[in-house]
Amino acid sequence: MSHPIDARGGEALVIPSTRILDNAVWAALAGPHARFAERVGRAARYPADVYAFAAVADPADPATWADLHALAGPATIVRINGVENVPAGWDVVGGGRGVQLVDTALRAEPAPEAVLLGPGDVPEILELVARTRPGPFLARTVALGTYLGIRHRGRLIAMAGERLRVPGWTEISAVCTDPAHRGRGLATRLVRAVAAGIRDRGDTPFLHAAATNTRAIQLYESIGFTLRRRTTILQVRTPGTDRGTRLL
Repeated sequence: MSHPIDARGGEALVIPSTRILDNAVWAALAGPHARFAERVGRAARYPADVYAFAAVADPADPATWADLHALAGPATIVRINGVENVPAGWDVVGGGRGVQLVDTALRAEPAPEAVLLGPGDVPEILELVARTRPGPFLARTVALGTYLGIRHRGRLIAMAGERLRVPGWTEISAVCTDPAHRGRGLATRLVRAVAAGIRDRGDTPFLHAAATNTRAIQLYESIGFTLRRRTTILQVRTPGTDRGTRLL
């Protein structure tokens, strides 16, 4: 069900129900990103070089965890989002806290200086990610959606793009700016530009941030995102033994 959230330009901003975002990775892999899904029953994961996360359809259902075990194999470390508890035999070996924000009043608009980034830009993207640490970005993450960048004298200095696609929603991710070029509003311009593309196809933007990244959270809230929920990211080891622990 959709409902009006805010007014912008004299028209009510209507967004879809947010409940599907409670299990966004599963919703993406079972929906718009099904082409990426490696799946057993009601468990799925992205390829390891695309986005190193897995999901189950219903964390309260032991059968879905059995499917994830079959998918990942024994003694494998799995990253999973939005889960507070794991079944007996699964070991929590790491994790962190995050926040999820949704667009309620963002002004989306193109950025004329932004350029489209693709597979040929990945080495430069990974260099920027290493300098700025915006979150997971792997060799084929760029395949998940549209990524835009800003260059200075030919060098990539800022970028943002699309990661999870959920029915009615698209996540903005990998928002980063080279430290030498911060304070110029580049990240904001790119977020607005990526959001414009998302809106053009009828989706609503959302995003995630580390709970400790208060600077980024304040920026997102200042430009029209609203904190929806706090999230948990767990690294869990599947039951069983193997010659060595693997990372999903």
